Amino acid sequence: MSLIDLEKAREAFAQATDGTVGIEEEFAILDPATLDLIPRFEELNQHAVASDAELATSISSELILSEIEIRSGAGSDVGDALARQQAMRERLFSLAANEAAELGSTGTHPWADYREQLNVQSDHYRRVVDGLQYVARRNNTFSLHVHVGIRDADRAVRVCDRLRSLLPTLLALSANSVFFEGQNSGLASVRTQSFTKSFPRCGVPDAYGSWANYREYLELLLATGSIEEDTQVWWSVRPHLAFGTVEVRICDAQSTAEESNALTELIVGCVLQAARDDDEGRPIFEPPARLIEENLWRAIRWGAAGELIDLERGACMPARSAFDQLLEWTAPVRSELGIEPQFPVLNGAQRQAAAYSEGQSITDVYASTVAQTRQSFGGDQPTSPTEVSTS
Repeated sequence: MSLIDLEKAREAFAQATDGTVGIEEEFAILDPATLDLIPRFEELNQHAVASDAELATSISSELILSEIEIRSGAGSDVGDALARQQAMRERLFSLAANEAAELGSTGTHPWADYREQLNVQSDHYRRVVDGLQYVARRNNTFSLHVHVGIRDADRAVRVCDRLRSLLPTLLALSANSVFFEGQNSGLASVRTQSFTKSFPRCGVPDAYGSWANYREYLELLLATGSIEEDTQVWWSVRPHLAFGTVEVRICDAQSTAEESNALTELIVGCVLQAARDDDEGRPIFEPPARLIEENLWRAIRWGAAGELIDLERGACMPARSAFDQLLEWTAPVRSELGIEPQFPVLNGAQRQAAAYSEGQSITDVYASTVAQTRQSFGGDQPTSPTEVSTS
């Protein structure tokens, strides 16, 4: 039975306002002593319901019970969304500390065994696990999603088309998952290899050109029983049919609020600049998906430390030069919004890889990251015990 109302979806975009912003951040729920994943979502959620109703409405489950998502709700603009999100972050971290839980924020947990994770028993996630089996059970990953309101369904689809070639650059900038299943993966974003390259209808979408074409695609999936819900289309950029937004889903979860905020600002700038370019009739650059996939692999493997292909010139350039191009392209919109994202010299993956190469164990690297996350997102609210066991 279909759970998608495509007419209602079009109405959502007709009623949308350009530039509203929503933020979703996924955190690992950890044992404070060992930093192992622990299945305590339901418990934390129940305590939020009992003690902080506003926080409870901002908390959401994800696929596994050892994961918790915090959502800003619809902010009137990026500044409003970030302020809302920070307030909810601090309350979530306070709740976790009071309940003797720790929260981690990297794209993957460094050593968790997916076979030991318990799935959320909602109808939605039962459908996901039943439908995808190993692919779903294997997915223990954490990411940042940013929604930007875009009026008109046709515009939203064309904005997604314009953002396709930029996805690898955003991934390289956000790469923050080096360790997986107790190993140094050698990748900057093993989350993307585990999730984006495994799930169906995921990664770089086709260019659809219009709502009619995108709707035809969805109708085929529905008619053939391929999907029941629109959220089973996991493209790394997609029109969100319920919210009337363009949702960018390519980024790893970030270990600091400052980096998450900067990425959010840059993504908002990209979405709104793409909408402006569309409104002004600027030519769209539509490279084949196979070429964008070349850059996606480079972002997965080397992240910000590597090179990306300038697909218009057919030549390689440092990933940092691609970041500079994004900043230059989005400068008009960002100037009007008053946002100037600031990124550290080394991103999360680079910091993890550097610490590991200097002789730190995976456990020690993760412990440092978790402490940094607690301080940045939650205002340094330590749990007890504070010492991490490496046994």
